[in-house]
Amino acid sequence: MPLEIRELIIKAELGSPEGAGQAARGGTTDSKAKEQLVRDCVEQVLEILREREER
Repeated sequence: MPLEIRELIIKAELGSPEGAGQAARGGTTDSKAKEQLVRDCVEQVLEILREREER
């Protein structure tokens, strides 16, 4: 009998527990890094959408 997976949950943690304490104290560099990561992700998603439109 085949097995069908209807829902898949993926969890990921960035950084280490030691870095969590540093983020609370000096969040400016962390927030800038997060903003850059979000920008990169948005750029990649928009590129994928443009490629789909061309097809």
